[in-house]
Amino acid sequence: MTNTQNGAPPMLGLMQEWPLTLDKFIEHAKRWHGKREIISRRADGRIERRNYMQVYDDAMHISGALLAAGIGTGDRVATLAMNSVEHLAAWYGISGIGAVYHTLNPRLFLDQLVYIVNHADDRLIFADGMFAPILAGLLPRCPGVRRIVYLTPPAEPVILPVPSGSLEDFVAGHDGTYAWGMFDEHSAAGLCYTSGTTGLPKGVLYSHRSNFLHALISISPDVLNLSSADTILAIVPMFHANAWGLAYATPGIGANLVLPGPRLDGASVHELIIKEKVTFAAGVPTVWLALLDYLDAQGLDLGTLKRVIIGGSAMPETMLHRFRDRGVEVTHAWGMTEMSPMGTVCALTPPVTDMPFEEQIPYRMKQGRPPFTIDMRLVDEDGKVLPHDGQTVGHLQVRGPGVTKAYLGEADHALDAEGWFDTGDIATICPYGYMQITDRAKDVIKSGGEWISSLEIESAVSMHPKVALAAAIGVPHPKWAERPVLFLTLRPGHEAEPEEFIEFLTTRIAKWWLPDAVYFLDEIPVGATGKVDKKKLRVICGEMAGVA
Repeated sequence: MTNTQNGAPPMLGLMQEWPLTLDKFIEHAKRWHGKREIISRRADGRIERRNYMQVYDDAMHISGALLAAGIGTGDRVATLAMNSVEHLAAWYGISGIGAVYHTLNPRLFLDQLVYIVNHADDRLIFADGMFAPILAGLLPRCPGVRRIVYLTPPAEPVILPVPSGSLEDFVAGHDGTYAWGMFDEHSAAGLCYTSGTTGLPKGVLYSHRSNFLHALISISPDVLNLSSADTILAIVPMFHANAWGLAYATPGIGANLVLPGPRLDGASVHELIIKEKVTFAAGVPTVWLALLDYLDAQGLDLGTLKRVIIGGSAMPETMLHRFRDRGVEVTHAWGMTEMSPMGTVCALTPPVTDMPFEEQIPYRMKQGRPPFTIDMRLVDEDGKVLPHDGQTVGHLQVRGPGVTKAYLGEADHALDAEGWFDTGDIATICPYGYMQITDRAKDVIKSGGEWISSLEIESAVSMHPKVALAAAIGVPHPKWAERPVLFLTLRPGHEAEPEEFIEFLTTRIAKWWLPDAVYFLDEIPVGATGKVDKKKLRVICGEMAGVA
């Protein structure tokens, strides 16, 4: 790079070289917040308590064991585990030596997991014992995996085609004094695959630098607003897009971290919030719905909990009010695996904060504003940039240091000629900068040549007091090309007829948006990341209509 004025090279600053590698977070926590706790709940309900000094040492021992096992720079090491202190230590132990942690989602189908493990070329898997049956089906089809290390023991012995053993045995004999970092901050750190809703899963390869910057931005007041005084409950899984960065942000500020394991029912989540004096929690709407229904049924409160961030799918407006009635501030957020994952956070800024609460609601229900390091825009089908007027709908594009530029193993970049990544979402952006997803491009309902937002139908009907969860899809129509159909799950103890919800929507959405049919399900299907599975709903709709 040269100076455009005189052709001379740029004058460099005289600052220290300090690569932005992820080991810095746990080293800082060990040195300056060493006694703060990581609370980990086992599948059987037992609580394991460690502090940052201990987790640092655990991770160091894992690093030594990995090096002795032949794992080196750039090698992929998979984790098949729920949120736990061992899982956290494994992440730091893997990435500290320049290897790449690869999170496997245990909710995926076996064929998907086989594809992902082979595509990533994973060499070793850290796994919770509860997933031993998955490994038994996986490993015969994944010849590159050479060893299994159990973070927690299996309930009963399982025969595997590769050596396996406990974490304790794996790290035994390693003194835990290894040099972390010492490599380029652009080096790969983590690997997470998309859910594959429109084809085969694709690998998103995070760098140390991208995860580092993401964590720094996330703790700021207008994003997650975290501090060392917080006790943070990370319900969002570590296998879901970096646990929204909490595995780095939390040790970076020295907050207590609560890792809930597999028990995410309302009673179990409430127990952790109360017993551990949780102040901040992050998770998807389905988990919060179960918690709120449990609180209503038992007449309980949320203790010290003050802030909740909700992402993964759109938040029903009723959830905002139900938390607010209990003194909890709810922040809506949106992101993607390809964005590390945070894209927008619905932190309120003037002049919205000057409005009465009822007038703030339309803004609170949007996906939010992009924090620093994220830029976004709307374009039409021809790539023309669209205005931020809150009305014009377009394809949402993003760019920034935490946005992928290509998928693992694919020669083509995922960006357009100007460096923008197409999210696959249809959205608006209002004059105050608040973005609102109106649909996924693949889910938008096009009726009579006009777009109908399935998310707006869902949001409107979710205000009905009997509705627990709603999902709208488009189905083929001989005249209009597509028409909306609505699926509902009712709150416990309620019964209803379809006409009741059509009447309810009449004054809330355009008449031509009204669903052609309303179906009730005991449970609306969700995918591996907790989002409504609209592919399955289309199959169910066909069966109900008698055409499948």
